Amino acid sequence: MKRLVIGTRKSELALWQSEWVRARLIEAHPGLEVELAETDTAGDRDLATPLPLVDGKGVFTAEIENGLRDGSIDLAVHSLKDLPTVLPDGFEIGAYCMRHDPRDAFLGKDGLTLADLPEGARIGTSSLRRAAQVHRVRPDVECANIRGNLATRWRKLQEDEGMAGIILAVAGVARLGWRDRITEYLAPDTVMPAAGQGVIAVEVASGRDDVAALVQAVNHAESERAARAERSFLAALEGGCQTPIGALAVCTGDVVRLAGMVCSLDGSRMVRVERTGADPESVGRDAAEDAFAQGAADILPANADRAGV
Repeated sequence: MKRLVIGTRKSELALWQSEWVRARLIEAHPGLEVELAETDTAGDRDLATPLPLVDGKGVFTAEIENGLRDGSIDLAVHSLKDLPTVLPDGFEIGAYCMRHDPRDAFLGKDGLTLADLPEGARIGTSSLRRAAQVHRVRPDVECANIRGNLATRWRKLQEDEGMAGIILAVAGVARLGWRDRITEYLAPDTVMPAAGQGVIAVEVASGRDDVAALVQAVNHAESERAARAERSFLAALEGGCQTPIGALAVCTGDVVRLAGMVCSLDGSRMVRVERTGADPESVGRDAAEDAFAQGAADILPANADRAGV
């Protein structure tokens, strides 16, 4: 196979990620031609609706998957955390790229950190997970919905005199060369990241063995095992955008160590769990069982009858 077409969103970060995958593929397969095909997604077009209320799963991926389905593209590049834990029939993750920093970061005006903010300050985030955990350490702070790509959110922060800062994923900030804008790196025990955060995923159509063989060159085994454990935890809890759930796994040799959390929307209740094991999916499911045993069903009302998972 001499030519591949990558499907990607049009945002600056999405294009950076796709160009990164493109460069790694060409490096691994000299002579391979790789092109990008840019697509608008429902999640990009609707910036008025808060992300948790956007209808349907895969709002950043469905249009791109149409290209995989009809063969107009050969692979799709996503932020892994944008992919639902159960992909639509006919698609699979062909590669988990090497994870970059999984943490969240606070970008405060005038160099302020979360602790430095005046009482009642307002910060921007579209993530219920981030807002809930911020409320645990700063219950007085108001979290306001802010949508758009990273450049749009940064612009909105500058234009809104009443907004004191925004929370973004470190990986995305770093990929755009914005580390100098970070005023505080948020430790996972303060704000646990989303499952898969910092990992670039390559999605392929099932049955495209020719493409799957090529994209294995960009797979990073430790990042894959960690991400699989985190996504298994999220899937077992049946969590989505409506409930704050975080997960972070670290691999040491054959051992996967997963930390997970479930938090109420107002931050008043939280369950934290840790599990260690060799099989990523088992580690994730066992951690979810531990979370239910500690009362996660009370925080996840839709799962109240699943306390035994």
